[in-house]
Amino acid sequence: MRPTWAEISLPALRHNFRTLQQLVGPGVTICAVVKADAYGHGAAGCARALEKAGATWFGVTSTEEGMQLRQAGITGRILLLVGFWPGEEEAVIQHRLTPAIWDRSHLEWLQSAIGKMGKGSKPVPVHLKVDTGMTRLGVDRQDLGAILQSIKSAQHLELEGFFTHLAASEALDHAATNAQIGRFEDAIQVLRESGLSPAYLHMANTGAVLARRNTWKNMVRPGLALYGYSLPVTGDGSGDLPLQPALSWKTRILSRREVAAGQSLGYNGAYVTSAPARIAALPVGYADGLSRQLSSCGKVLVRGEYAAIVGNISMDLTLIDVTAVPGAEVGDEVLLLGAAGEHSVTAWDHARLSRTVPYEVLCGISKRVPRKYVE
Repeated sequence: MRPTWAEISLPALRHNFRTLQQLVGPGVTICAVVKADAYGHGAAGCARALEKAGATWFGVTSTEEGMQLRQAGITGRILLLVGFWPGEEEAVIQHRLTPAIWDRSHLEWLQSAIGKMGKGSKPVPVHLKVDTGMTRLGVDRQDLGAILQSIKSAQHLELEGFFTHLAASEALDHAATNAQIGRFEDAIQVLRESGLSPAYLHMANTGAVLARRNTWKNMVRPGLALYGYSLPVTGDGSGDLPLQPALSWKTRILSRREVAAGQSLGYNGAYVTSAPARIAALPVGYADGLSRQLSSCGKVLVRGEYAAIVGNISMDLTLIDVTAVPGAEVGDEVLLLGAAGEHSVTAWDHARLSRTVPYEVLCGISKRVPRKYVE
């Protein structure tokens, strides 16, 4: 097999979940966000490990992602954070998925499906999303009262959750975030006045879990933190949690050659050696998710030492300079992401050089990179 793969540490994943649960306490339910294939870590494998560690709720983007978890044997609750498309309502009910809703048409589709399927003995739970200022999804404040009344009159639906999403939860004293929190509190008051009392109130993603204790309510939705990455914030929440990156991305040296000074490397000759060098080729490229933005500025680890990426990263191959790595040979393991001894390369390192966020780095590792789960 092509020697480029990602290893996911199940002990690290479980450690992160338990660390977060200890932080928020037993009275707060963690909805483990495993959308986008668990941020590139593999949703089925991660969800199984998290369920064994005590997770009872999982957050996904779509009906398809929820069905994939059911097919993988996940028995816990699954929240569809972005709701469902018309035509999927029967699958939502059949697979015991819990949809986010924010429009009365969602109620109509679900009730119609319940009627067709003859499901009426137990109400179908839904979570109502409120837009508090992110301006993506959610019911607007002026329409909240009307949709709450529609939910009350729906015979076979149960409002189990009430939630919103914060646009900049990691930015302490951010005026817009404080305003969002205030709007959600106002929406909760409208909810209470309607006579509805959902079991779960939630608004905290990773940034808010780590920095804003006042947003925890009785459910939180960490994603990035589960996989070992915190955001650069401090506040009244966690301080610095001892999280462990769960994913290591590895490859091997495919070839090695001695190169003279003044030799151009790779596409467009974007890098020219200034002195004699030992150059190694790696069987990994941007088709695997290694950002082209790391060309001639990123680094990897070989035999516990840093080696610079030189030249343009291509679709399937990347060149590194191993001149300063004693004994580097064909077949040596190379860490694209991970730690060796005192050195490490993290998703944050890639993100800063690529001018993006660690979420994109992790999610961007492509499907052709096999995931291996290790104990």
